[in-house]
Amino acid sequence: MAESAPQDRRTRRRKRSRRHNPDGTMTLIEHIYEFRRRLGYALLALLAGGIFGFIWFQTRLGPIESLGQLMNSPYCGIPADRLLPGTIGPDGSCRLLQTAPFEGIMIQLKVGLAAGAVVTSPLWLYQIWAFIAPGLYSKERRYALTFVGFASILFAAGALLAYLLVPHAFQMLMNFGGDFFTTALTADKYISFVLSLLVIFGVSFELPLLVVMLNFAGVLKYAQLKKWRRGIIFMLFVFAAFATPGSDPFSMIGLAGALTVLFEIAIQIARVHDRRKEAKRVDEGWADLPDDQPAPFEYEPSRVDDQPAATTSTDDIT
Repeated sequence: MAESAPQDRRTRRRKRSRRHNPDGTMTLIEHIYEFRRRLGYALLALLAGGIFGFIWFQTRLGPIESLGQLMNSPYCGIPADRLLPGTIGPDGSCRLLQTAPFEGIMIQLKVGLAAGAVVTSPLWLYQIWAFIAPGLYSKERRYALTFVGFASILFAAGALLAYLLVPHAFQMLMNFGGDFFTTALTADKYISFVLSLLVIFGVSFELPLLVVMLNFAGVLKYAQLKKWRRGIIFMLFVFAAFATPGSDPFSMIGLAGALTVLFEIAIQIARVHDRRKEAKRVDEGWADLPDDQPAPFEYEPSRVDDQPAATTSTDDIT
């Protein structure tokens, strides 16, 4: 029994390899084993990223500031005369307000896990990709890999834009009360606000990519997108007004403006794709045929595969 276990593992690895199993066929049990293996690797990557982020929270990485300083930077942009006395340290650094015994370590864990998930995203995204890739055709794998790469870039760009807008949002929100208020933000509420803004901007930047995917799949045409352009832009501003947690004009206008530019780029990509698709239809002689018309050739038995699938006729049944 001890010798058969390693042999079974080697057999399963051989079945998963592209050389021994080019079409990626697996039984249900093998799919479950493969899912468990990929999920385990992804969780290990997230755990390693969380440990890295937890250490980075208080440690400077060469020229890169510590994660805690990066998260506190928007808060430190508030004028010192508007902050609660005591929140400015002897070295001039600003401090958040801790109101619970374990609030500090929980904030460090939350921020560390979020940063670790971003840093190790190529590792756990690869595990997801490796699980679904065997069930795709080569062309689908190429498209999917391209979209995953662009999705990662767009999410990072959205989060970066949110980080750049947070200081302006804070200055706007903190000045509404005039001289009647002093700012003393608790660590939990401040960090939750910043993280939610980063996630909202990152996820929102994926919406134009979804439009491109639907266009490539034939669901959305450029003519429809062109007709809906004004309505889409209006809905983008409405979405930005509800999505931004601070409800400040800087975050709303920044998100809506960026999404408008990205959606316009997506529409132009759809225009180029539909034009190339139509030119290919003309070259192949399909341009004058409606989509619901049958193919313009007659059935020929010689075109069927040499070994057709077994069928059952009505004579056999009777």
